[in-house]
Amino acid sequence: MNYIFKVFIFFFLIGPVASAQIHKPVVWDTSVEKINETDFNLIISATIEDGWHLYAQDVPEGGPIATSISINEEKEKFQLIGKPSEDQGHVEFDNVFKMKIKFFEEKASFKQKIRLLTSDEIKIEGTLEFMVCDDTFCLPPTEVDISFEVQGMAGEAVTAPASQTEDKNFLQSTETLEKTTKVDTKQIVGKTKQEKKKSLWTLFILSFFAGFAALLTPCVFPMIPMTVSFFTKQSKTKAIGIRNAILFGVSIVFLYVLLGTVVTSIFGADSLNALSTNVWFNIIFFLLLIVFAVSFLGAFEITLPSSWGTKVDSQADRGGLIGIFFMALALAIVSFSCTGPIVGTALVAAAAQGGIAPVISMLGFSLAIALPFSLFAAFPGWMNSLPKSGGWLNTVKVFLGFLELALAFKFLSNADLVLQGHWLEREVFIAIWITIFGALALYLFGKIKLPHDSDLPHISVGRLSLGLVVMTFTIYMVPGLWGAPLKLISGFPPPMHYSESSYGVGYTKLSDAGMGTQIEIPKGAHLGPHDIISFLDYEEGMAYAKKINKPVMIDFTGHACVNCRKMEERVWSDSRVLQVLKNDIVLISLYVDDKRPLPVEDQYTSSLNGKKVTTIGKKWSEFQINKYKANAQPYYVLLDHKGDNLNEYSAYNPDIEEYLSWLQEGIGNFKSDED
Repeated sequence: MNYIFKVFIFFFLIGPVASAQIHKPVVWDTSVEKINETDFNLIISATIEDGWHLYAQDVPEGGPIATSISINEEKEKFQLIGKPSEDQGHVEFDNVFKMKIKFFEEKASFKQKIRLLTSDEIKIEGTLEFMVCDDTFCLPPTEVDISFEVQGMAGEAVTAPASQTEDKNFLQSTETLEKTTKVDTKQIVGKTKQEKKKSLWTLFILSFFAGFAALLTPCVFPMIPMTVSFFTKQSKTKAIGIRNAILFGVSIVFLYVLLGTVVTSIFGADSLNALSTNVWFNIIFFLLLIVFAVSFLGAFEITLPSSWGTKVDSQADRGGLIGIFFMALALAIVSFSCTGPIVGTALVAAAAQGGIAPVISMLGFSLAIALPFSLFAAFPGWMNSLPKSGGWLNTVKVFLGFLELALAFKFLSNADLVLQGHWLEREVFIAIWITIFGALALYLFGKIKLPHDSDLPHISVGRLSLGLVVMTFTIYMVPGLWGAPLKLISGFPPPMHYSESSYGVGYTKLSDAGMGTQIEIPKGAHLGPHDIISFLDYEEGMAYAKKINKPVMIDFTGHACVNCRKMEERVWSDSRVLQVLKNDIVLISLYVDDKRPLPVEDQYTSSLNGKKVTTIGKKWSEFQINKYKANAQPYYVLLDHKGDNLNEYSAYNPDIEEYLSWLQEGIGNFKSDED
């Protein structure tokens, strides 16, 4: 029941963020303006939602997708005169693309002058491609059909480009329309400032909700008991505990804001993702948690040198602050394995807005993390008022030690996944957890006694109940050795395909008929989660999709991405979803944390930070940011054979029905285009 409650709260918190990802912020309308009997203006008007902006027709190379208008010219019926004109708009420096870009807000109007060559009523058709962004992210380029109905008198064809005089007369003839759509520059500047203030508040609120969502992830939630244990040692009174709790919260806010803004300004937004998947960081965290766990189990006490203790005694306040600061630092870095994708998305959104937006974003995110931790951290003063020798307090410490021991192997698994070393595969990981939690259950039943435990003539009802829960959990994990998905802990063990056998210890893959025939795997592909055929290279996957005439699903993922594993084990495992993924699409899984080096001839200079891209993961990370303006994983896109989107993208969504509907919608659009 508690698990269902946590999932409900998580979905409730993340809902506003996720739902904000599907927008149609521009409404297009067409009309015709008569200049004289033979000349007309084809007018294309855009109504833009608040907070969004539409890019102009002329955008510097390397920038976003410019608005482009293509009219299907029929030379016997009409003639295009000049190029489409547009409203004044305004120009600002864009921090994402590092260039000055012209764009429109609220409304935009484009005009194409034509001359009729027939007196009959004609229908003029064309297409419009555009891209819109808000202060959070950009939508993929979109193409819409446009049409006009025009009737007038036939005129003489223009045999040469329009002269400057004709252009001037053309502009004067449409002066009325310009007056109705043009906004005074001073008004634009004032309004932009107001909208920026409003968007900063929106960014802060969304980041705050994202912080609460991150709090419920597997890498953050288990850190709460560690924090309580830390302050058990540091706080002797309730007042000191509350003071330390406040300092701890302030330290978290300071560190997240500092790390986020500094790393973003120096390395780029996706460095936070890279930090959480760095092999050495994960190994260091593994060793650190092992040391903490062994200490809590009673092997030794972590103490400072006596000389340090003397200095701490003379400067107690300074020593306490340093300890609190470094505990907050450990929390901020260790939790990046789960919070990194959320932080990365928030920083990409903030970078698009520029200015102090990264600071505001990290302030909102860190406040949501810090507030609950500070409240929990205020309790150590109460815990210290209880007996310290023997009793339940030592039991709590030992319990935390077992939890830390189990959590440590998650970070070791992250390092193994990134390296693809296969020395901590799924079966081994689950066996280790079964051993750890089985030992914890025996300890709670009083069958194991550790150094600082007192003699127990009997165990309490509460301890017995907790032991039964732990034993139940241990037994629940046992079928995982033979291929059970273990959805309650999805995201912790390695994915099912990262194992000796996806079907458990001692099993091999059989065909559906059980005759032992092997699945035919195309060149360049491999068996991914649930034996879905998956390509690891974009070009190879697209070529295969064209060959067998199926749509493509790009899966931006990571070896150490917790939410990616949750989607694979909770959503992809559904029989209906799995049927679609295996039979109706071609899956291309692009791992943004793949540390394998790119061939020297394929290495290039990043357009994001000017550094050389030398790994496969960096290549796919840049591809995701450049094309889709996002760097969070999981991130799913359905494409046709031209690389065009079949529908809106999807991200982490534990709702099976919604995810299945998204797949079916994209596949349906692909089939419609084929017809």
